[in-house]
Amino acid sequence: MPLFNGKDLSGWTMDVPELDKNSEGPKPFIVRNGLLVSLGTPGGHLITRQTFANYRLGIEYRFAGRPGNCGVLVHASKLRRLYGMFPQSVEVQMQSGDAGDFWCIGEDITVPDMEARRGPKDNWGVDGDKARRIKNLTDGTEKPLGEWNTMMVECIGDRVTVWVNDVKVNEGTQCTAKAGRIAIQAEGSEVEFRKVELQQLRISR
Repeated sequence: MPLFNGKDLSGWTMDVPELDKNSEGPKPFIVRNGLLVSLGTPGGHLITRQTFANYRLGIEYRFAGRPGNCGVLVHASKLRRLYGMFPQSVEVQMQSGDAGDFWCIGEDITVPDMEARRGPKDNWGVDGDKARRIKNLTDGTEKPLGEWNTMMVECIGDRVTVWVNDVKVNEGTQCTAKAGRIAIQAEGSEVEFRKVELQQLRISR
């Protein structure tokens, strides 16, 4: 099921705090030449209107101009939970060099070797300046700047697994959410997306 139809932003809604003051102001998400583009500013999120559980999300993206920052959020729920900007969710990082990291935003997730990848246990948390980042398992899986990367995010029950360019880069369990909306960030960098597709999975009970 394509979440982006190549023509417009049907099926999505924007949450951009700056637009609260001026709804006619510049919007950070556009469709250009058949691509979904996050312009990076003003900061905010493009969020599916529909909620999903038990699925495989396939994305093809690239930083066309220079290395930058972005992310896809799964199990998104309460808007502006963190810093008056980020919805409650688990972020799968797309930032250049760190694709596949988890960032906990009001939700939590557990991985093997947690202290090595998240830091001292006393610092863990899901809000504010707590240790919310969980580093991915590998380096060097991203393509050179300007080339297309593929990211696959599989959410089954309380498990979230991530592949970047067909390499498994992260997997967590005991996620505190099992369903929610999907969001794409505008976080300071221009990013192009040529595919955002979702495959619903049938889970045997």
